[in-house]
Amino acid sequence: MFDRSLLEQSATEVAPRLLGSVVRHGEVAVRLTELEAYLGHLDPGSHAFRGQTPRNAVMFGRAGHLYTYFTYGMHVCANIVCGQVGTATAVLLRAGEVVEGVELARLRRTTSRKDTDLAQGPARLAVALGITLEHGGSDLAAGPVRLELADTPSVFETGPRTGVAGPGGGSEYPWRYWIPGDPTVSPYKAHTPKRRVSAVAATPGA
Repeated sequence: MFDRSLLEQSATEVAPRLLGSVVRHGEVAVRLTELEAYLGHLDPGSHAFRGQTPRNAVMFGRAGHLYTYFTYGMHVCANIVCGQVGTATAVLLRAGEVVEGVELARLRRTTSRKDTDLAQGPARLAVALGITLEHGGSDLAAGPVRLELADTPSVFETGPRTGVAGPGGGSEYPWRYWIPGDPTVSPYKAHTPKRRVSAVAATPGA
């Protein structure tokens, strides 16, 4: 089931409701177990904090579309656009459980030692699903990447977002949401500054 109206709220409201939902692309489907919320111009950790650019334009559009970006020069991450048009709030897909297409996900994620880490982290999740930059802007109701909302909300916990640089990080932004006890949730890591990496480039979220 896809309900766009549920996504037309702030990312901090949408993110916990998305836990347990399924993202599907081709043969592979991932049940979401960990997410992060980003609140556009209100959020120093967001790619949209300083306004609209060609890179982040999808975030300013209609809820229910996919925002993809390249980070650290090597990884693609995927986000679900939320809120009203122009607000640029989004939810980063941080981790999940591969519930269909495990064999194909294993072929894509050859470095995984066990199935619980096939999509344990935003870059791994994108690789397992076969999501690339070209899928940015996809309508999650129409495909090729689709979202199937969970029937009921999951029990969840919250905490600081992972690896966010600068003022958008820390305990004052407890906008990471996860299903407690699920083995596919990624370990928490605070941001570690890297030389010659800008704050925007180092930001893992939308």
